[in-house]
Amino acid sequence: MNGKKTLNAKQWMSQNSIWVVLIFMAALMSILSPTFLTAKNIVSVLTTESITGILAVGVMWCILSKGIDLSPGALVALTGVVTSSLAQKFEYGASRLFPNLPDIPVVVAILAGLAVGTFFGVINGLLIAYTKIPAFIATLGTQLIARALAQLYTNAYPIPELKQGLKNVAQFELFQISGASVTVIIIIFIIFACISGFMLTQTRFGKAVYAIGGNDQAARVAGINVEKNIIKVYTWCAFCASVGGVLLAARSGAGNSSVGVNYELDAIAAATVGGTSHSGGVCRISGVIAGILIMGILKNGMMLLKISPYLQQVCKGIIIIAAVVFDMRKNAKKN
Repeated sequence: MNGKKTLNAKQWMSQNSIWVVLIFMAALMSILSPTFLTAKNIVSVLTTESITGILAVGVMWCILSKGIDLSPGALVALTGVVTSSLAQKFEYGASRLFPNLPDIPVVVAILAGLAVGTFFGVINGLLIAYTKIPAFIATLGTQLIARALAQLYTNAYPIPELKQGLKNVAQFELFQISGASVTVIIIIFIIFACISGFMLTQTRFGKAVYAIGGNDQAARVAGINVEKNIIKVYTWCAFCASVGGVLLAARSGAGNSSVGVNYELDAIAAATVGGTSHSGGVCRISGVIAGILIMGILKNGMMLLKISPYLQQVCKGIIIIAAVVFDMRKNAKKN
């Protein structure tokens, strides 16, 4: 009986070690910086990491299926500029050049931006599923195309003067905690995390992606349509990136083709640190959320301690490498 309890305790620690690391980091930062545990700083971390978090709960599906997606950062930029161009204030938008053009509702602008970004996800999925191009190459190509289209669309100029309706999508204040404003962007991140978690554990799609990541040939034998599910994976990832693009434009109050650089790397890092295996078939939504928070605390903590931005990148790189090495060693023990 005691042996069983010990085994369960070890299993629990193995499954939730990432949360132990998170708690340790939070405790350490609260000692090193007295402002870390203030409500204003915690809300700031959650707000800042919400967009990266939405991208992470999308890209984790690609990693789970033993793939990768390098296009989310570029899709953030492209979606943001498309949405912004259609959601400028009436006197600044397309109506200035075309007086007879009706005012475009904010909802239509958002849907247009989401459609453009999600379309790239469908393209990624089709390329990877049917041409057998490595996911790294396929998504690197679409990343370059999306970034170039965003710059061509705007001629590399920002798109300001957005309607308040679009800004409210990210800036709307829900309530305050000790003077810190909790905005709707945090709630949207929580909703996307819950949706991804539900799909991962409660749907046939989630089980199919687990199987594909574990062994795609065995998944075929089991009757799973691998190609169809791969398309769904990359479409969902692109949709998450598109939502991130809309939220970033709404939060900043302008569309900009230069934003989103390295966002995909931050999302991949968060999913990797959270235990999503690059060998495929291993992922827990709770781990990914912990990974998002760990990367957020790391960035915020180093800023509070006034550590050089260049050294911050070094620290992030070391953590990512350590997470992958740990994952490989863990998988080697299982095999």
